[in-house]
Amino acid sequence: YLQEENTILYNDLVLREKLFPHLLEIDKIAQRRFDVLMEQMKVCRNITEELKQKNPMLWVGEMNNIRACIDEIIMREIICE
Repeated sequence: YLQEENTILYNDLVLREKLFPHLLEIDKIAQRRFDVLMEQMKVCRNITEELKQKNPMLWVGEMNNIRACIDEIIMREIICE
């Protein structure tokens, strides 16, 4: 994304050999945000281990929906920022 959408920043980071540390930091931030949002959304939608045992297909579908929502949020808030 950075290479295609913000070539100036990308080239600057590459030339200063800061690209990989930058990407690692963004990855850490995104992972922390993912973990927080996942827990919040599971609570909001009442997705529990009990649901996982009672209706695994519903649980998988709900988890996939949550993951897709979180991926969009992270992309908008952190990656495309």
